[in-house]
Amino acid sequence: MNAPRLTDLKRKAIVQAAAAEFRANGFEATSMDRIAAVAEVSKRTVYNHFPSKEELFAETIVQLFEASAAQQELAYRSDVGLREQLTELVRLKMRTLEQRDFLDLARVAISEAIHAPERALPVFARLNEREEGVTTWIRAAQADGKLKPGDPAFAATMLQGQVKAFAFWPQVAMGAAPLGPEQQEAVVEAAVSMFLSYFGAAQ
Repeated sequence: MNAPRLTDLKRKAIVQAAAAEFRANGFEATSMDRIAAVAEVSKRTVYNHFPSKEELFAETIVQLFEASAAQQELAYRSDVGLREQLTELVRLKMRTLEQRDFLDLARVAISEAIHAPERALPVFARLNEREEGVTTWIRAAQADGKLKPGDPAFAATMLQGQVKAFAFWPQVAMGAAPLGPEQQEAVVEAAVSMFLSYFGAAQ
């Protein structure tokens, strides 16, 4: 395997430094000068990779989400039961949302959405694009006749919203503790059962 290029290593260092600074200080108080110093690169190098602090902020959150969601792409299988597949899908989603670094940066992003929505909306738009895995799975299950026809994005939002209500919003908005293993399984079981009771196709 080829060694990473120097430019890729610098970009990675910049994103890691930005993540730490945004978590510690918030968006407004974080400077590109400080990020450059922490990443041990020049300020010009930072701007060569990211033309603005807004773009760097968005990339930082998206990369953190992708790092924890990399395993979330679960392909639909017609030879495996819906409940089994959905349970695994929701468990993977739970693992993605419980990452401490991602939660910390999501808190910063939500604060920005309140004070400067035009700055935060592109971040959430990119995150929504990264959640397409669940929608794709639902679309395939519909095509296989296992789920009712309808808008797969709507169904995906309903499913993921049940998880976020317990394992994301309380932690981000109110500083609640992450769910323990038993609590997680209870949420997974309820979310899957409620989803299948409404969206499952009559067999």
